[in-house]
Amino acid sequence: MTTNTDNTKRTQDMTVVVTGASGRTGSRVSGAARAAGLTVRAASRAQGFDWEDPTTWADTLRGADAAYLVYPSDIGSPAAAEGIGALAREAVGLGVRRLVLLSARGEEQALPAEEALTSSGADWTVVRASWFAQNFSEGPLVEGLRHGELAFPAGEVREPFVDLRDVGEVVAAVLVAGDRYLGRTLELTGPRLLAWREAVAEISEASGVKVTYTPVPVRAYGETLAGFGVPPEEVQLLIEVFEGLMDGRNARLTDDVRQVLGREARDFGEFVREAAAAGAWRA
Repeated sequence: MTTNTDNTKRTQDMTVVVTGASGRTGSRVSGAARAAGLTVRAASRAQGFDWEDPTTWADTLRGADAAYLVYPSDIGSPAAAEGIGALAREAVGLGVRRLVLLSARGEEQALPAEEALTSSGADWTVVRASWFAQNFSEGPLVEGLRHGELAFPAGEVREPFVDLRDVGEVVAAVLVAGDRYLGRTLELTGPRLLAWREAVAEISEASGVKVTYTPVPVRAYGETLAGFGVPPEEVQLLIEVFEGLMDGRNARLTDDVRQVLGREARDFGEFVREAAAAGAWRA
C-alpha cells in the first residue's frame, strides 16, 4: 500500500531537468517544480546544455527522474521533431523515462515533434498551450505596444490567452501526479475568449498608454519579419503557422487547467493589471 508519506518522499527525491530554464516557460516550470518539492536541474547553454549539440545532453540528463522539454525555436520546425526525438530517446536510454513536452495548441506543424516524443518509449505527457498572455509583456510584441500600436496578423479571431504561471504549475502538478497523466495530451487555455483588439484595449486601459491594434495580412507581417533579419526559412514557417492558427480553430475553451490544478485558470485581466503595475508597457 502506498501512503502519503511515501508519495512525499518520492517527490522530495525527484530531480527534474528543465530545458530552457531561464526562458519564459522554463523559469515558471522551475519555480512551480521547486514549490512542489522537486529538485530542479536547469538545462540551458549557461549550464552547458545545448539543443544543437547532442554531446551535451547525457551529462545533463544522467541521474534525473524526469525532464521538461521546450524547443528553443518554433516547435513546428523540422529541426524540432528531429531534436526532440533524439533527446527523448537518449533520456529513455539513461533511465529518464518521464518526459513532459510543451507544444502549441492548434499548430499542425507541431504534430511531428509530438509524434517524435510519443514514439520514443518515454512515459510522456504533451502540454499544448494557447497563446501566452506574457507574450504581450515579455516577447517580441512589447516594443509595438510601448510605442502605441500593435500590428499583428490575427484579424478579429478570438483567443483564450493562457497565463504562463498556469502552464508552469500544470507541468509541476503533472510530474508529481504519478501515472495520472501518462500518455495524455492536455490543452491549456485561459478562462475567456478575447479578440486581439479587446486584449490590446485592456492593456491600454490598465497601463494608461494609448495603444491601437492594427490587423495586417500574414504575408505582409512575414515581410516585416524578413526586414528585421529573420531568416527566410523561419519567415516561411511562421507564415504557414499563422495562416493556420489565426483561422479561429483555437477559439474555444478547455477545462484542463482546472482539472489538473483544482482551480480556474488565471484571467487575462489579472495578468494585465500586474504587468501594468510592474511597468511592462512604459516606453
